Amino acid sequence: QAPIKATCEDLSCKTGFPEDVHSAVVSRSVHGGQPLLNVRFRSCDGNKKIHFGSSEPEDFRIGEDGVVYAERSFQLSAEPTEFVVSAQDKETQQEWQMRVKLTPEPAFTGTSEKDQRKIEEIIFPWQQYKHSSPLKRQKRDWVIPPINLPENSKGPFPQELVRIRSDRDKSLSLRYSVTGPGADQPPTGIFIINPISGQLSVTKPLDREQIASFHLRAHAVDVNGNQVENPIDIVINVIDMNDNRPEFLHQVWNGTVPEGSKPGTYVMTVTAIDADDPNAQNGMLRYRILSQAPSSPSPNMFTINNETGDIITVAAGLDREKVQQYTLIIQATDMEGNPTYGLSNTATAVIAVTDVNDNPPEFTAMTFYGEVPENRVDVIVANLTVTDKDQPHTPAWNAMYRMTGGDPTGRFTIRTDPNSNDGLVTVVKPIDFETNRMFVLTVAAENQVPLAKGIQHPPQSTATVSITVIDVNEPPYFVPNPKLVRQEEGLMAGSVLTTFTAQDPDRYMPQTSLRYSKLSDPANWLKIDPVNGQITTTAVLDRESIYVQNNMYNATFLASDNGIPPMSGTGTLQIYLLDINDNAPQVHPKEATTCETLQPNAINITAVDPDIDPNAGPFAFELPDTPASIKRNWTIVRISGDHAQLSLRIRFLEAGIYDVPIVITDSGNPHASSTSLLKVKVCQCDLNGDCTDVDRIVGAGLGTGAIIAILLCIIILLILVLMFVVWMKRRDKERQAKQLLIDPEDDVRDNILKYDEEGGGEEDQDYDLSQLQQPDTLEPDAIKPVGIRRLDERPIHAEPQYPVRSAAPHPGDIGDFINEGLKAADSDPTAPPYDSLLVFDYEGSGSTAGSLSSLNSSSSGGEQDYDYLNDWGPRFKKLADMYGGGDD
Repeated sequence: QAPIKATCEDLSCKTGFPEDVHSAVVSRSVHGGQPLLNVRFRSCDGNKKIHFGSSEPEDFRIGEDGVVYAERSFQLSAEPTEFVVSAQDKETQQEWQMRVKLTPEPAFTGTSEKDQRKIEEIIFPWQQYKHSSPLKRQKRDWVIPPINLPENSKGPFPQELVRIRSDRDKSLSLRYSVTGPGADQPPTGIFIINPISGQLSVTKPLDREQIASFHLRAHAVDVNGNQVENPIDIVINVIDMNDNRPEFLHQVWNGTVPEGSKPGTYVMTVTAIDADDPNAQNGMLRYRILSQAPSSPSPNMFTINNETGDIITVAAGLDREKVQQYTLIIQATDMEGNPTYGLSNTATAVIAVTDVNDNPPEFTAMTFYGEVPENRVDVIVANLTVTDKDQPHTPAWNAMYRMTGGDPTGRFTIRTDPNSNDGLVTVVKPIDFETNRMFVLTVAAENQVPLAKGIQHPPQSTATVSITVIDVNEPPYFVPNPKLVRQEEGLMAGSVLTTFTAQDPDRYMPQTSLRYSKLSDPANWLKIDPVNGQITTTAVLDRESIYVQNNMYNATFLASDNGIPPMSGTGTLQIYLLDINDNAPQVHPKEATTCETLQPNAINITAVDPDIDPNAGPFAFELPDTPASIKRNWTIVRISGDHAQLSLRIRFLEAGIYDVPIVITDSGNPHASSTSLLKVKVCQCDLNGDCTDVDRIVGAGLGTGAIIAILLCIIILLILVLMFVVWMKRRDKERQAKQLLIDPEDDVRDNILKYDEEGGGEEDQDYDLSQLQQPDTLEPDAIKPVGIRRLDERPIHAEPQYPVRSAAPHPGDIGDFINEGLKAADSDPTAPPYDSLLVFDYEGSGSTAGSLSSLNSSSSGGEQDYDYLNDWGPRFKKLADMYGGGDD
């Protein structure tokens, strides 16, 4: 809204609302976004930026132009609705307030055509102007009742509504105008006003479903555009007509109801909407059921609340096993269901009858039979079949099986097949035919969910299962397994160790005795009698063997029967070997190093015995009496049960390697002792006790094995060198032999190499070579026609006269001969292209020159000396042998 200009003459101008309370009449039905009225705010300073607010922001919103809009749809009560409109200066934050009172319009009773043709006159309320004296406060605005205009009017248009005038029009020439949505704001052009007479008219039919009411503001100005009256608010309400049918939110509604439901059970709710005024009869809907399919067990199984659309059951007898689905045709009618004036529409309600557990499972037979071989597990022995009328693959149809008797040891279980709902009797523990030959089980079947209340059937069904066990050939078994035998080591070969026999569990199956054999014997110490199972030794038992672990030796034996099919069983014999003192202790390590001098010269040694306590340590260490030099040079002292210390007895011992025998005795009964040689390397030492003559001592201390290894390496190296030399010589001989056999044409020396020859293209492949040999012998009939002659073939013309070389030409004439031949060839029209085979000349027959087809030695050749060929190398050796060397 454009600010009002203030002048110095307007002494009564005051910024703010023109009144404290503003009253307006609006329709009872308010829609969200609907403009209700226009509040006026006077600003003496046209530059002020005013922001409007509402004390009820959830219900009302004020735009920047002062138009009050409804935020939501609601109904006005009979009492006036009040709220506060505030205006705040955005710069100074100064605030003004005005209370707004909304009064609902009275009920529309309609007018006659005569009354409608009578145009109401709206007069601007009187106010005191600035030129009047004394100055008075302006009179409060009149409350203009709203104008009610039916929608879908057929005209004629423009249709006059009211006349707006001011009582100042008698003294002034005034101009009238209207502003607001529908006039100068979108949608524009719906309402127009005659600026002279103030006649307000509508230009086209209105649609309440688009805009339910229009809020206009009328203005009166003089011919200069000066405002002479305060604007007045005009509310035009569009009266609803029944021009819209009810529309269901869905054309097909789906609902469910459990079978066996009692009357009054809620099923579903269908909803339809009408674009007409819901507070008038045009938008008040009523529902009813037109038809039901199928009509069993009753044609009226359901009813519908005519106002809310709730569908409920009204009759008993819903049975899914008989009728699984009902289809209802629902009708919605406006005008409160008036069949004469109301508009109707239909939709379909599909009600599925859901299953409840009203049918227990029933076995198809009273007794089921099955059989199973003994000792088999995870085998299905019988299929239990049941019938259930409830909906398949639902908790009310799925069966659960349990055994009520006949299986005290839990050897069977019953699983449910999810597809067929059968009970699968399965063996979970091995069954022994010799113990149980038959089982009679009692089983019961029931659903996953309990039966519905009021069902007279028993909750479960029972049956018996007879299972026969089939005897099969079972493998024999050793008793005990494993068998433990305690035996001292050292038992000689051929001794009886023990008897290891097996038993056959098949007491009711005729078969011969068992046969025994050895399956595993790592050390090959044992054998078993195939008939009686007696085990004897084939070698001495040794506890210190690598096949003995923790004094235990394991061997596996096999017992087989002759049943059908033959079966066998294994047994393990565990021999716990007791230690005897059969091993003498040895010194460790076998080599040691010490210094020449007395200090420091101690050597720590350890006694090692494969035996165990009490046949091992503590050990006794001593030096032998012979040779006498041992005790003279060395002394030994035991420092613990397994360790001793060897040291020099004399002050100085020459560097070298010495074998010191040491006698070690264990604590066994009887004792076992041995003399072990300790190889001691005596060397010169520094102050730290480290050897300084390491090279000499190491060289002197090489053992026999090291020397042999070094000699073998040297011999192998010499053999490799010899083989390489022989191979190189052989390769040189082969190379020389190949050089002698090379074809002279392959020799690159003194030869002309022909790399390539280019011709006249692919057509050169069919030329006649006879022309190159004897062109004079060509017969006339052999001459090809001109049409098929090749381009590079020599034409048939008279041959040019080429110069003929004399029989014995002078060497100076050779150059002239070549030049003359070249000129003749260049001027010869019959010459072929330069890239083809060139015919230079034909010598003809009877040449004075001899034939060059073979080389023959002349009679004077023997007088020449060809020995110089021997000096030309191996390539001319063959030629030298042919012509050199005298008469041979």
